[in-house]
Formats: sequence, structure tokens, C-alpha cells
Amino acid sequence: MAKVFVVYESKYGNTGNVAKEIIEGLNEAEGIEVLLKELKKADLEEVQNYDVLLIGSPNHIGGSTRGIRKFIDKLDELQLNRKFFAVFDTYLGGDFKKAAEKMEKQVSEKAPEMRRLLPGLSIKVEGLKGPVADGEFSKCREFGREIVIKLNQALGDENWTELKKP
Repeated sequence: MAKVFVVYESKYGNTGNVAKEIIEGLNEAEGIEVLLKELKKADLEEVQNYDVLLIGSPNHIGGSTRGIRKFIDKLDELQLNRKFFAVFDTYLGGDFKKAAEKMEKQVSEKAPEMRRLLPGLSIKVEGLKGPVADGEFSKCREFGREIVIKLNQALGDENWTELKKP
């Protein structure tokens, strides 16, 4: 059974709602165990018990939140061989993918043994407090389904270390 640890930070609930929709996509597959934790309730040590770390953050001034950056900075304290990651962000206006790209880079620097499953997801919100823009939740569920597909491919590939890094 594949295990996915989802950690996120969300001031107005939009990023949390995105995380839940991604989990809906993950749960369409059998044999996936998911743990969802808001950052302030997450235990860094738990990450080691999962195959995939999924990290979500609102876009905050062109990057992830300070809390998420600190969480990622601590990944170098863990043994994360044969682990995977993916990221997602929520954005307002022109900051499309900026937080996701920065999170991917930071994870790759702090935990180089981890492999990115697929490029990060950016979800648009309508206004500072939301809500998530129309049609965006379907992208979240698809992202969850894609994670399952990529994870199955990677776990079935004896040469998984050859997966491309971001």
C-alpha cells in the first residue's frame, strides 16, 4: 500500500480545500493511504513513514509561506531515500506557479534524495480570501489521480532513481 503525507498551510482555507480535493483524486485509487495535516499540527518525523510528501502553500509574495519554507528546510534532518514529493499552491493574479516552483527547488536542495513525481500544481483563487476559482477543483482531483499514476510507475520501475529531478 502506497502512503501519502499531505501537509499544507492555509490562512483563509483555500489551500486546505485544494488539499482535500487532491485527496479526492488520490482516493479514487485502491491501495492508497493518505494523512492530511495542517502545518501547525504536522510532525516532521511522520514524513519518514510515507512514500510521498505533498506540500501545499498559498502564494505569499511570490513564494511559499514562512512556515512551509521552515518545514522544507528541516527535511535535511530526515532519511528520505526512495521517497517522492509533489507541491501545490494557490495564487491570486499574476503569481501563477511561483510558489510551487520555489518549493520544488527548495525540496530538491534540502532533500536531494527525494524525487519529484510531477510538476507542481497552481490553483487560482478569486480575491484575497477566496473562494477557489470556478473549474479549479477538477484540476486538483486530476492532480491526485496523476500522483497515483506516477507513483505506480515509479514503484514498478527498478531504476526509479533515474527519474528526472526538477
